[in-house]
Amino acid sequence: MLRTTVGGLTLETCIYNASGPLTGTHQMLAKIGKSRAGAVLAKSATVLKQDGNDMPRYKEIDVGGGNIMSINSEGLPNKGIDYYIATVAVQSGTDNNKPYIVSLSAKNLNDNLECFQRAANKEGVSAVELNLACPNIIGHPIIGYDTVQLREVLEAFKVHPDILKVPLGIKLPPYFDNVHWKNACEVINEYDFITFVVSTNTVGNALIVDTEAEQPLIRPNGGHGGLGGAVVKYISLANVRKLRSLLREDIDIVGVGGVSTGEDAFNLILCGATAVQIGTCHAKEKGGVFERVAEELSALMQRKGYDTISDFRGKLKEYDSKRASDSRKIAKEKKAEMEEDEEAAREQLRNAVSGSNFPIFVIAALLALLAVLFTERNVMLTALDSDQKQFTWF
Repeated sequence: MLRTTVGGLTLETCIYNASGPLTGTHQMLAKIGKSRAGAVLAKSATVLKQDGNDMPRYKEIDVGGGNIMSINSEGLPNKGIDYYIATVAVQSGTDNNKPYIVSLSAKNLNDNLECFQRAANKEGVSAVELNLACPNIIGHPIIGYDTVQLREVLEAFKVHPDILKVPLGIKLPPYFDNVHWKNACEVINEYDFITFVVSTNTVGNALIVDTEAEQPLIRPNGGHGGLGGAVVKYISLANVRKLRSLLREDIDIVGVGGVSTGEDAFNLILCGATAVQIGTCHAKEKGGVFERVAEELSALMQRKGYDTISDFRGKLKEYDSKRASDSRKIAKEKKAEMEEDEEAAREQLRNAVSGSNFPIFVIAALLALLAVLFTERNVMLTALDSDQKQFTWF
């Protein structure tokens, strides 16, 4: 049901990890390989090992409803390209019948070409993801925002002797203007060796302030860092949809940014993604997140009558008032059902403890816990019933 292809590679499930959180060591990669992730994507590598920026450089923030956002300015800490193409690393994918993908984000073009040469000639490396979107290297521009640099990089890869040995994809930053999408896609479309695009990386140069301490939440770069997690989901949806309309049809799009539920994955695929990566939520939940999101996506597809992701991929409909009204009606019905379930569960708990020797404070605590659990489940379905505000609060 969730099988897909990325750059010609077959993934048994369309959900896998983003490069970054929990991908830096062989042990971490092995855990991803044994999880339900459809592929194993390694940490973005430089030629030599580097430690990255000063600590603290990564923080998570709860934004309610079980959702989290993150800010980071890690500075690409990694163990160097040879570590991520070592046999033990590659086996995290090959031993589990999954593609093993190497991510590159070296300090300059020549270093990226060197890393690519080593990866492309390593048996078991299935593909390479070239990160042209990292905002966390202090003093370095984001290549994806500069079409002149972007073209220079792709021209250099075009003549690389190993360019056809493995599928090559590029990771892009978020774009916010039609002309930026247009300019980037015009360049990318010229290079037929690009088989997939990953969109989007974190939103660069965000700043979160610790009110009590009156200082930034992280240390590097004056507290500025890449924003990820739940708050960037809607930026990711827009980027995937725009890229799908502008890129060559043979270029696959991998959606990433704010994925924490099966519904999030469904939305990205509906906008045109062939597969979906998980970053911030992977850092929070570890490898179990891939199975949970896959099960939620499968259940949503079954409810809607879809057998494969190709049944709805890229088929986002234009706005229609009747469909919007039907959607609000469904949301109300689901909320009412959940409220009934909540009250029934509370009544069962009251009956179970009535006449027992449970102290009153224990009973109160159990009822409070039950309320919290139902609140977290209901938050995703709280819709505003207004013709002026036809959307769901998350």
